[in-house]
Amino acid sequence: MELTTVRYDKGDGLAVITLNRPKMLNALDDRFFQELSWLMDDIAADQEVKAVIITGSPKVFAAGGDIAFMAAADPLQAQQFTELIRDVFEKFRRLDKPIVAAVSGMALGGGCELALACDLRIAAEGTVFGQPEINLGIIPGAGGTQRLTRTVGPGWAKHLIMTGLPIDADTALRIGLVTAVVPREELMEEARKLAGILGSKAPVAMKAAKNCIDMALDADLSAGLNYELKAFSHLFATADQKEGMQAFLEKRPPRFTGT
Repeated sequence: MELTTVRYDKGDGLAVITLNRPKMLNALDDRFFQELSWLMDDIAADQEVKAVIITGSPKVFAAGGDIAFMAAADPLQAQQFTELIRDVFEKFRRLDKPIVAAVSGMALGGGCELALACDLRIAAEGTVFGQPEINLGIIPGAGGTQRLTRTVGPGWAKHLIMTGLPIDADTALRIGLVTAVVPREELMEEARKLAGILGSKAPVAMKAAKNCIDMALDADLSAGLNYELKAFSHLFATADQKEGMQAFLEKRPPRFTGT
């Protein structure tokens, strides 16, 4: 697929997806999500890729959905657009590789939801997060009411969604929306360091960890513990478990193979 809304770069085990609609402040439309969907399939099948970074420009991660595109939508078109986004974010969830959002500038509306769909988020100083949909007579439709609530709790989710007011990066760090705030010029360096750490881990264990954590959001404690127990036990049938423990005993770095 020809990529017109993003740039895609790959190297050293990392895939970097950069939003690239500068004239539209990286506003998110159907073409963007079609390209992102194609990239997720490609990354899932690419054994060279161990971790993914999604980022924008220094001034804007994504200013939200493309309002001109959405303003003319009827209810069916709005549903179809949202279903496309939901399918792409489900690919994020199923991907057996960690995804880091490196956020700088504005992350509003769909941009905030895009960051929320990633596994981890770090922000540059001066970044602004928000869910301003209420100001347009709508609500977040790409998982904002659900993922934001699960990430920061109902109090802050209601504050962001019901007031439409933005928060700064320091507040985002304090409430757990991001895990680090770094100088803008160091954002990609820090994102690469974090993605590199994640990509160096045992791939099968990484997938299990991601699945178990997601399960904790959807199941009761008993079901989640049972799922964790099975995932934990099954890892003892992998070559990576043998290698990881043997490397620890031999005081050397492990050489994981994903098997």
